[in-house]
Amino acid sequence: MKSNSYQSGFGNEFATEAVAGALPVGRNSPQRVAHGLYAEQLSGTAFTAPRGENRRSWLYRIRPAAMHGTFSPYAAPADTPRFHSDFGQGPITPDQLRWSPLPLPSVDGGAAVDFVDGLFTMAGNGSPAAQHGVGIHLYAANADMQGRYFYDADGELLIVPQLGRLRIETELGVLDVEPQEIAVVPRGVRFRVALPDGEARGYVCENFGALLRLPDLGPIGSNGLANPRDFLTPCAEYEDLEGDFELIAKFQGHLWRADIGHSPLDVVAWHGNYAPYKYDLRRFNTIGSISFDHPDPSIFLVLHSASDTPGTSNLDFVIFPPRWLVAQDTFRPPWFHRNIASEFMGLIHGQYDAKAEGFAPGGASLHNSMTGHGPDAATFDKASASDLSRPDVIAETMAFMFETRAVIRPTAQALDAAHRQRDYQACWAGLRSHFVAPV
Repeated sequence: MKSNSYQSGFGNEFATEAVAGALPVGRNSPQRVAHGLYAEQLSGTAFTAPRGENRRSWLYRIRPAAMHGTFSPYAAPADTPRFHSDFGQGPITPDQLRWSPLPLPSVDGGAAVDFVDGLFTMAGNGSPAAQHGVGIHLYAANADMQGRYFYDADGELLIVPQLGRLRIETELGVLDVEPQEIAVVPRGVRFRVALPDGEARGYVCENFGALLRLPDLGPIGSNGLANPRDFLTPCAEYEDLEGDFELIAKFQGHLWRADIGHSPLDVVAWHGNYAPYKYDLRRFNTIGSISFDHPDPSIFLVLHSASDTPGTSNLDFVIFPPRWLVAQDTFRPPWFHRNIASEFMGLIHGQYDAKAEGFAPGGASLHNSMTGHGPDAATFDKASASDLSRPDVIAETMAFMFETRAVIRPTAQALDAAHRQRDYQACWAGLRSHFVAPV
């Protein structure tokens, strides 16, 4: 697996072959596939989904995906985090919650922790069984996936690197992803992750609901936000390896393992519209006010998973990139607010403009439905006295948010974690009354 060539576009009908003549012409499943390959369809939606929403790809591979040993529960190493869908049971606190970055595994004398074993489940809602909701995870790893492969049968994976590059080698080709880029690996696609920089940390949102798609632009028009041409899908690349390997699956909330005698990354050619992709967040075309007040944060929407309620998402992926603030007679940072939706926020790079301190790259916060939040006291004081005759440039930053319509339930391990900031609410303690009653 060495290719890093790409095809551009979002949800396109792609066709790619690593060996000339491997793709059938005029049909999907000929009696005999060229080069002795097997034809296999990978479906990400129901066969009868409307044409504009139907996602499937035909794969032409050396061995079919059915070839592997019997699955048994996967026992993660005792000293690694837990990756699951057992979200918090019982009462959920309405408190604002924040965490420092997930500590990196020790390199000196410590255990090797790869991408799968480095996943730490923070929170979530819904369930894979119900096919709605999300799982939210952090990862911290210091080793390549050696001789092991992974797939998630529960949902598609939105991967947001914060530290260190990822080389995601999938059945359908290779994604090389760096911080300030994202990758999406569809439900069921098998892959392994290598770490070109030796260690890596970041965020993962596991989407149990409808597939991620670009939002409609409405009055914005035909251009802006994330443009389809900037999404990249890999060209076919394969490996033909036999050996004693391990296949790990996440199925109905838990991990399973099976022996596999070959690399499952053996797709020589494929065509269709169900495939991994990447996107560079720095190419996002930010929209904003040039008069007064703030547009709603939907102007920062990159991708979303639609729900069964029009105008309401199962998941919104929103970013806060570099931008100009020029609004007049306006408090320019994000305002204080309470939402019906719930927000899990992370910071990839730089500083978030609503928090003067405490929110570090790799950290995270959770503000659930109707929980008040907004700028800390230092940010409020500074913005309230700033000179609005000059524009503000928000530079060298990249924050993001996973927003959902349902309450995000933190896991017990996240609430008990050593990197949880138990004094987070103190950031608002300096806010004071400025009210002066009229005489």
